[in-house]
Amino acid sequence: MAHYKITIAYDGTSFKGFQRQVNGYTVQAEIERALGALGWQGKSILAAGRTDTGVHATGQVVTFHLEWKHSMETLQRALNAHLMSEVVVRKVELSDAEFHPRFDAAWRSYQYRIYYDEVKNPLLERYAWRVSPPLNDILLLEAASFLPGTHNFEAFGSPHKPGGNTERTVYLAEWEQIDNGLLFTVNANAFLYHMVRRLVFLQVLIGKEKLSLKQFQSGVEHATVQPPGLAPPQGLTLVEVNYHHEE
Repeated sequence: MAHYKITIAYDGTSFKGFQRQVNGYTVQAEIERALGALGWQGKSILAAGRTDTGVHATGQVVTFHLEWKHSMETLQRALNAHLMSEVVVRKVELSDAEFHPRFDAAWRSYQYRIYYDEVKNPLLERYAWRVSPPLNDILLLEAASFLPGTHNFEAFGSPHKPGGNTERTVYLAEWEQIDNGLLFTVNANAFLYHMVRRLVFLQVLIGKEKLSLKQFQSGVEHATVQPPGLAPPQGLTLVEVNYHHEE
């Protein structure tokens, strides 16, 4: 029996997040359903992260054991044939039996998309947060510059377990202009629950000049309490999970 590592992409709009739940269909349940059609008898797949309801992915990583007598290319085609159209296997690899997609990750990359418009655009609404009027780009760039480094991000999210560690290391945080909007990219060793959506929401407040850079900086450097709120889920995408640790 081989241990497989697959990279998947999905449109999270119609799912109740990634992790299997009692109520509501999830990405994990969909992948396990497709695997079951191929003879998989495992209890649960493992994943690099748990995206929320409505959040998307282009680089989610999943592992499982499977008795499969054909090629990896055939496995990819077979899985995609059984998966609903919102989920696709982009890559199939063999991995060590001890490999864990979450705990072995060196860093993760998320992107958040914002578009500017006074009214909804149905072709963008599923994958971006509509904001109007345009934000102050200079303030956004300065706010993002506070994030890289190792900090206590307690003001921007919660640990996945009560009492868990809230220290994280951010390697990259930047805003860039895209067609009629902005794209925020953030790379870190790990993220707290709702951390990226909190960071985006508060930076948008800064871009609207409703929150000071000083207060945001204090939240990063001293875990000072910040205003409540989350950016909508549909603008967020898990882009990559990287396993290359630097020596």
